[in-house]
Amino acid sequence: MKLLRVISTIDPRSGGPSEGARKIDAELLKLGHSIEVLTLDGPHEKFIAEYPTAVHALGPSSRGYRYNGRVVNWLKVNAHKYDAVIVNGIWQYHSFAVWRALSGIKAPYFVFSHGMLDPWFKYRYPIKHLKKWLYWPWAEYRVLRDANAVIFTCEEEKLLARKSFWLYKIKEAVTSYGTSTPPAGGEGFAAQFVVKYPELQGKRIVLFLGRIHEKKGCDLLLTSFAEVAKADERLHLVIAGPDKSGLGEHLRDIARRLGVDQRILWTGMLQGNEKWGAFHSAEVFCLPSHQENFGIAVAEALACGKPVLISNKVNIWREIENDNVGFIDDASIAGTTRNLRRWLSMRSDDYREMCVRARRSFDERFHIRGAAERLVEIITEAK
Repeated sequence: MKLLRVISTIDPRSGGPSEGARKIDAELLKLGHSIEVLTLDGPHEKFIAEYPTAVHALGPSSRGYRYNGRVVNWLKVNAHKYDAVIVNGIWQYHSFAVWRALSGIKAPYFVFSHGMLDPWFKYRYPIKHLKKWLYWPWAEYRVLRDANAVIFTCEEEKLLARKSFWLYKIKEAVTSYGTSTPPAGGEGFAAQFVVKYPELQGKRIVLFLGRIHEKKGCDLLLTSFAEVAKADERLHLVIAGPDKSGLGEHLRDIARRLGVDQRILWTGMLQGNEKWGAFHSAEVFCLPSHQENFGIAVAEALACGKPVLISNKVNIWREIENDNVGFIDDASIAGTTRNLRRWLSMRSDDYREMCVRARRSFDERFHIRGAAERLVEIITEAK
């Protein structure tokens, strides 16, 4: 099968959708399928050449909505070359452009919503939600209504998506999601990571890895860490991720005010072996998000055999609970603190057993190969 992925950006700094697309596309190639990418990025960006498949970069595009007048014409000329089009994300021009280009010729297309229909956004940003209502009926609603399927990465995301807009009529499909197997040599990566950051030598590391963004709950984690850090002077928090929102300085102020700034390492974005070194050197991964569609970093932590401490707003929390590979609580200071304390109170044997279950959970639920196979199945059944 020959597929075209349409996505606003494949910049790794943009978070889960671009990372998930990269991993799935690599697996699709292994399964014998052909896939190309259409993106609104500029053609000279470094990450374009690093993508595992052919990329058609039509940028630069205008900021915000990322309008790009070249996309519709490109699709009208080239869409017939592909068996199906896969759209990653909504609320930016690329999804509306696909609808404009393909609706007249009835070419099959499928949409990953990536949690962008979660009702949390409606309550957290009511003014922005009102603005979305102004173009929902004539834009995104039509994009989703006319898609051969709207694909959700877990059952929880599908159920939540039904609550954001009353004008809602789509064909639903659910697939697994996740990441690929980490490279071998985890202990070596961990050792290299500690060499680079010697202040971590002999520490018990709590890892947060993801975008520094309001919805991720980093402020909750800082406050909770300050509370539990009193119990063990070896505890150290690593916060790794890009800060495109400018929230980092505010979080550093919180850490200084709480008196734990010397026990927190801010690494910026980590990639490659350095990222895997962070996972392998940590005891647990913590993600107290207010809203999280899936959480690829959760799957990455499990792949490294690390228990996860997450909020019940991370949509795969039921799977984590069923597999007993971490602790789940509210997206609050109290809930995050309880998660940290549950981990700290574990016996060594129980912790080691949870680590074994974590890797097993990844293999059975969250390996990206299953997501790629299921995607092909959805496309085949719905066309």
